[in-house]
Amino acid sequence: MNKNYVFSLLGLFILAFGNAQNYKKPLVSAIKEADLRTDMYQLAADQFWGREAGTLDELKVSMWLADKAKEAGMKPAGDNGTFFQFFDMYRHQVIPQSTLKIGDNSLKLWKDFLVAEPVNASLDAEIVYAGNTEPEDLAKLNIQGKILAINASDKNIPKDMTLFVRRYPGFVRNKYYNKASELGAKAIIFITDDISEQSWVEVLPQMTRGSYGVEGLREKITNNIPVLWIKRENAGWVKNNPKASLSLITETYQYPSVNIIGKIEGTDPVLKNEYVLLSGHQDHDGIRHPVKNDTIYNGADDNASTCVAMLAMARAYKKQPGKRSILFVFHGAEERGLLGSRWHAAHPVVPKENIVAVLNGDMIGRNENNEAALLGGNSPHKNSEELVKMAEDANNESTKFKYLKDWDSPSHAEYFYFRSDHLPYAKIGIPAIFFTSVLHDQYHTPQDESENINYKKLFKMTEWMYRTSWKVANETVRPKVISNFSLER
Repeated sequence: MNKNYVFSLLGLFILAFGNAQNYKKPLVSAIKEADLRTDMYQLAADQFWGREAGTLDELKVSMWLADKAKEAGMKPAGDNGTFFQFFDMYRHQVIPQSTLKIGDNSLKLWKDFLVAEPVNASLDAEIVYAGNTEPEDLAKLNIQGKILAINASDKNIPKDMTLFVRRYPGFVRNKYYNKASELGAKAIIFITDDISEQSWVEVLPQMTRGSYGVEGLREKITNNIPVLWIKRENAGWVKNNPKASLSLITETYQYPSVNIIGKIEGTDPVLKNEYVLLSGHQDHDGIRHPVKNDTIYNGADDNASTCVAMLAMARAYKKQPGKRSILFVFHGAEERGLLGSRWHAAHPVVPKENIVAVLNGDMIGRNENNEAALLGGNSPHKNSEELVKMAEDANNESTKFKYLKDWDSPSHAEYFYFRSDHLPYAKIGIPAIFFTSVLHDQYHTPQDESENINYKKLFKMTEWMYRTSWKVANETVRPKVISNFSLER
């Protein structure tokens, strides 16, 4: 073979290899399982009382996170040179002065009847008792201008989901609501069945708390017709078409919540002005009804797991920065409806066009060591081919998780893609993916504690997120959004 030809081939090989390896390898050795464990036992400890959004406990844990962010090497990237981006959250609540009278029975709010969602209503109307009628048969009844009373039915409601009992009343409501509203019903009264009888203690705190919004995004009370619940032992109240008088009064309360935001600057004089956003949420459910004699919903996996992973990744980036800068956003009030991420997506601390991708984690510390899900990794949720390939390449290089692809399916009962902080960013056209080790039977219970975390799994998930972010931070070309991407649920 010609010697010059050989040298030419060798030169091309070296050039190609150099282009493929034009940045350092990720410094995985800087991520320590011991650090993840130490931070977890502090962040998910009882001292923070479950970190409920809008409470002093959320503000206390925010101070802890800001101190840890500084220790890990982040610079403040929030408001006015701090780590904090404060925002107002709004709580809409039905007040105790609300009344319901059916026939001669004056009922007590939260004892005799529940109100599913905060609405203002004042009406006097006849009740039409529909028994076990299914939605498709409601048109046979005359419910125009009347209150529909109906037995709850689990027919055609999927049951293979977490927290089924807690979520069941919402599915019953959705099953009947549109048809009843279309036919002119002024309100709906559901009578409990076996499942909703079980759910009463679960949904009572949820309904009494009301609904939450953030200014400019969801601050107003809905105009929905009222949806009420009574127990089946009291079904006689609504039979024989009695008259009912309902007065629901809502009030709105304002609370502070906060995103904790830090950054580690990139090394490239041009690319450092672009940001890879690493995302997780700091809040959880606070103090709730007891389960196994415990009332503190610590939220270790949900989502202290990603918060401690972000601190670990920050330590790695401090020792070895990437070409692009890293923006770490610990979102507040995720459990109240993605409020912190919705706020930051609408009011980013860096120009929106400079955020090249969002890598969000939520619940990354449980279940089998070799299985995980990448939501946004498959159509129709995938919004960037390049970003997904980076995550898949990072997984192939080391962690080698088997993908739980069904969790990314639009037909999955959990609709999990729509339930975490990547979503507001995806909606405004930023490449976004969601890393998770998926749900488990201690999800949203007081038993989601530090001692139940699988720390080997948490380390692997942290490594996967870090390796993916390292690629995004160092590749010359930033990931693009699929041109025809749209979100539908």
